[in-house]
Amino acid sequence: MSVNYLRISVTDRCNLRCIYCHPLGGCDFIEHKEILRFEEIHRIVRLFVGCGIRKVRLTGGEPLVRKNIVHLVRELADIAGIEELALTTNGVLLEPIAAELKDAGLQRVNISVDSAERESYKHITGFDLLPKVTKGIYKAIEVGLTPIKLNTVVIRDVNVLQIPALAQMSLYLSVAVRFIECCPTSKHIKLASAHVPNSEVRRIIERRFGPLSPVLVRDTDGPALYFRLKNSAGTIGFISSRSSIFCQKCNRLRLTSDGKVSPCLYSAHHYDVKKLIRAGAGDQAVLDFLKKILHEKSRYTKLNSPAQEFSMQKIGG
Repeated sequence: MSVNYLRISVTDRCNLRCIYCHPLGGCDFIEHKEILRFEEIHRIVRLFVGCGIRKVRLTGGEPLVRKNIVHLVRELADIAGIEELALTTNGVLLEPIAAELKDAGLQRVNISVDSAERESYKHITGFDLLPKVTKGIYKAIEVGLTPIKLNTVVIRDVNVLQIPALAQMSLYLSVAVRFIECCPTSKHIKLASAHVPNSEVRRIIERRFGPLSPVLVRDTDGPALYFRLKNSAGTIGFISSRSSIFCQKCNRLRLTSDGKVSPCLYSAHHYDVKKLIRAGAGDQAVLDFLKKILHEKSRYTKLNSPAQEFSMQKIGG
């Protein structure tokens, strides 16, 4: 699999405290001076394009809490060779900024929505902000940040009852509602009690709405499998990160908010590109470093369990 996809965490800050990521409590944020500056992100992306990167996704934390995020989007969109520029958000801050993001060159968004009911959403995220998320979804559709994917992490005894209501959104909205198996990365969530296999999620959906039919979509290099309910406007996707192993198909790298490149989400091995840049390295030295990472990525693509505890808000979702 050709590595052509870079996910960039632009901040470890977030305006939610989801129970599977960073629940309400103490915040061990990275010091501001250690966070990559926009010009550093731009330089790294520009050089990565020279190594074959064609898709870039901005993540967090919550990327929309990063000051002047529209400016970063505009700068990245101007890099020759970038074929797709996307962003993953919880949607809380999306509505007022969606049109600006589109005008700056952002092509599409993924929006995290773990419940379709306000009390349940508040329980999961710590805040009663579902109405803002809903407005963000409709605004993203209006301005053309499409195709839109709505991501739901399914957790036992937390939001399983929300599966039918979330799936129903695909009936009247032209979006992909994607169910993601909970993949514990820290002490906050334990696999034995949290895991709901997507085979079970599919059974719940089909009992309520009837059979799902497989569908081919343009985004064929990701791990999701897509289906459609009869007469639906959108699709339903399943990302079975615990039930299936798709490491051999992995085409992505992650750049953390503090400047480390991770070849694999579950490897403890990272490459500190920020240290190299802030030491004054020239473009050729940085380019050689990035090429080394790409060359060695295959060493870290056969893992099926976390090598360490880590926070998704720091490494990027």
